[in-house]
Amino acid sequence: MPENLASPSFLQTWLEIFQANGVLIGKMALQVGILIGRIYFIYNRFIRQSHAERLLKGVFITLMTFVGFWLMARLFGFGILEAVFGASIQTLFIGLIVIFQPELRRMLLFLGQSELFGLSFFSASSKGQKAEFLIREMCEAVHFLSKSKRGALIVLESHNNPGGEYLEAGTQVDAQLSTELLLTIFHPNTPLHDGAIVVNTDNRITAAGVLLPLTEDPELSWQYGTRHRAAIGLTEISNSRCIVVSEETGNISLAFEGTLEKMDNAEDLQHTLEKAFHVTLKSEARRKESVSDRMAGFFALPERLQKIFERSKSESKKPDEKTEKPGRKIS
Repeated sequence: MPENLASPSFLQTWLEIFQANGVLIGKMALQVGILIGRIYFIYNRFIRQSHAERLLKGVFITLMTFVGFWLMARLFGFGILEAVFGASIQTLFIGLIVIFQPELRRMLLFLGQSELFGLSFFSASSKGQKAEFLIREMCEAVHFLSKSKRGALIVLESHNNPGGEYLEAGTQVDAQLSTELLLTIFHPNTPLHDGAIVVNTDNRITAAGVLLPLTEDPELSWQYGTRHRAAIGLTEISNSRCIVVSEETGNISLAFEGTLEKMDNAEDLQHTLEKAFHVTLKSEARRKESVSDRMAGFFALPERLQKIFERSKSESKKPDEKTEKPGRKIS
């Protein structure tokens, strides 16, 4: 090794340069890490496995094409093409706000909800009660609708995106959710049975006869009708859940995040909604049984007293030896 490279002054100089640049490299790595983490969170929370994911791929391919043409025009000195593709790239960045408007709206509503900052800590029990009431009334109505083969489309709004432009096309109802009201609305002779009904987070039916946006997925099977396509289309642009009952077969389906899942029956739908809302419902028989068990346990005698009581009861049933045996009956 040359002597000048191994000298202490040379090593000290490189050490000082590394220390000075190390702080800059660390800051740059920290900033890049924050940006990557933020982009991954937005992609995983609002874009992944949704209709916007395909749009994002199309926008990325278009952007890379424009950038490639702009670089080629700049390399060969084509001033007009360079200006055109440069303006196209700027216009495309501005168009992203319009293209991803539903996703941006969902993100702002998610950041603005009070649960994110723990402001509704004491409302967990009330939410659980509302969810139990919703699932119980909904599954009971869906059971009757499926058995009688009545078509139905029900939108369950989430806390992240209450309301929407699609509500303006429906009939305002603002009524408390109940099984009887659901069966009445979806009766074939009523004027509101063709559209969807919207149930908000307070278990109130806000609108009926609502027209939902249809999905534009070209890979969707032709076997799905208008109700199923509307359910998928709405869940592609919102966090709502849609319950669909087929009018032809009576099959029950649940749509969420642009995917449609077929349920075997109303009980299967109940279990799926219980997992989604993090609650567990007990059947009427199980509730009565649990109440009776608790009451029996409360009023139960101690074990020693119970044995004494059973012993005295068995002794009282033995026949008395002093009593005469019944005589023989003479025919």
